[in-house]
Amino acid sequence: MKKLRVILADDHALVRAGIRVLIENIPNVEVIGEAGNGNEALALMERTSPDIALVDMAMPELNGLGVTQAVAERFPEVKVIILSMHQNAAFVLHALRAGADGYIVKDGASSELAAAIEAVARGETYLSPAVSRVVIASSAGRADQTGMVQELTGRQRQVLRLLVEGQSMKEIAYTLGVSIKTVEAHRAQLMDRLNIHDIPGLVRYAMRTGLTPPEEPG
Repeated sequence: MKKLRVILADDHALVRAGIRVLIENIPNVEVIGEAGNGNEALALMERTSPDIALVDMAMPELNGLGVTQAVAERFPEVKVIILSMHQNAAFVLHALRAGADGYIVKDGASSELAAAIEAVARGETYLSPAVSRVVIASSAGRADQTGMVQELTGRQRQVLRLLVEGQSMKEIAYTLGVSIKTVEAHRAQLMDRLNIHDIPGLVRYAMRTGLTPPEEPG
């Protein structure tokens, strides 16, 4: 099996060393380079073509958001996971809108690192559990009451909300008590109705509109 190639970008050498140790314990994942600031990170990506970049939100010269935006434009095949001390919903939303595929808080469980890498490698979006709760709470009451949002059924809203929380298709099926095929069908209907054809796009849409949790399935 091909190993996932990962780079680390953080201006603290000790933090990078700790993260590197954790990554080296994840099967089929290898660290191929490190950077101490945003510009170094972009130069490293150009030289090494990684699969995933773990990027600190607060770095000198070019911060995590700037790096993420540049990656979206220059290296769209690279998945970006933001590392941050901030759990504020505004920081998370800015990161997702910039094109981040994942967001991990630095005081989270070490197991989140493997979960995030595995999720973004599958094309999913990963948010630390604490961040998911904060973002969903902040979005409550801000639901868009017009247009396509109103056309979603209660069940579709449930599926979308669980996607925002970072659950996989299998986990959503278990949570809702339905088959994986049923969840995949709801996801396909969501994509068709919203004209969004990837999971990160669905997550960013839900964040942007402040979609509230459903009360009853439709």
